[in-house]
Amino acid sequence: MNKRELFVTFEGIEGAGKSTQARLLEKYVSELGYPVFLTREPGGTFISEQIRKIILEPQNTKMTEVTELFLYLASRAQHVKEIILPNLNKGVIVICDRFSDATLAYQGYARGLDVDFLKEINKVATDGLEPDLTVLLDMEVKDSLLRKQDQVLNRIDKENFEFHNKVRRGYLEIAKKEPDRVKVVDANSVIDNVHKNITRLIDDLLSGCF
Repeated sequence: MNKRELFVTFEGIEGAGKSTQARLLEKYVSELGYPVFLTREPGGTFISEQIRKIILEPQNTKMTEVTELFLYLASRAQHVKEIILPNLNKGVIVICDRFSDATLAYQGYARGLDVDFLKEINKVATDGLEPDLTVLLDMEVKDSLLRKQDQVLNRIDKENFEFHNKVRRGYLEIAKKEPDRVKVVDANSVIDNVHKNITRLIDDLLSGCF
């Protein structure tokens, strides 16, 4: 990692609060005086957002695991090349709502595709880019799904309880294997408390990078 660069990602099951906490972190980092850019996956560019619509469209119920995988990877490849790397190269802190760990958790641990293969193919899509810090917002699936019950559900949201449970277990396994990069934060608390726990992680990281 270049001393000017910092790449932070948020991961977690549906309803864990990733988007909310990513926005709060963007505001926090900006108020500290650092240049910061917030983006998301799938999406982040015009092309990637078009792919996002296909992935999440509830009517696309016949999508295969491999089709889903390559759509996510195509979106990510465009995103990295067009948005993430250019910002990092300018010294901008990039915060991303989901990144390559999501592929391991969803298409690997939950869909059953080979995790080692996914790691290798992810390297192609990301041009070898890895986050400096990944915040894993963790909570019980039953609680996360309750948060989604009054929302319009996309194709992934509509997966069954066991699928989401596999995703959660997958994320926790990733965190167990990479504890230096992936930090598990309890997402059950109120928004402000979760945010404070995240800012402690960011403060530690910033102090060592800038």
